[in-house]
Amino acid sequence: MNATNRRAKILQQSFGFAVFVLLTASVPVFAQHATLQLDPAQTAVKFTLGDVLHTVHGSFRLKRGALQLDESSEKLTGEIVVDAKSGDSGSKMRDGKMHREVLESEQYPEIKFRPDRVEGTVNPKGKSTVKVHGIFTIHGVEREIAVPAEADMEANHWTATLHFTLPYVKWGMKNPSALFLRVDDSVQIDIVAAGSLTQQ
Repeated sequence: MNATNRRAKILQQSFGFAVFVLLTASVPVFAQHATLQLDPAQTAVKFTLGDVLHTVHGSFRLKRGALQLDESSEKLTGEIVVDAKSGDSGSKMRDGKMHREVLESEQYPEIKFRPDRVEGTVNPKGKSTVKVHGIFTIHGVEREIAVPAEADMEANHWTATLHFTLPYVKWGMKNPSALFLRVDDSVQIDIVAAGSLTQQ
């Protein structure tokens, strides 16, 4: 091989390597496994219940939560635990009735969600619209649910918002309606979750 051909081959190999580096750098890399820790201070669990006079707004406190995402298989495991006894709508009388007659929170002090998979693609950076599937436990009974979620992933932090309807009467809990107070049979749940993100 003469000098001219050798130089041409070297230039061709160098060009090919440069193209490979550019293509690789332009593809976002998501670690195969990611741990999403929930921070109770940054996570809000809110509920909305309608009645004939006005709409009741309230909240619960997160006790703990951690999730593990396998991006290659879309498998999502872990557990989110909410303190059922922390339910607060701003009225001691109304909340007492909710805890005694509806949630029976002394007997069932925790509300849990154990996800098993994500339906859709979680972008390694930025926002994603997915559906989270798993087992929801309230009032001592487990039920399978799929919840729409908006996720936003950053380098070491993540946030997600979820909204779903909980048909508590259909699920075996008591409707607290009284003679002059009629409330809906379903309650709207809104969750804003946030915490640290570790990729492996």
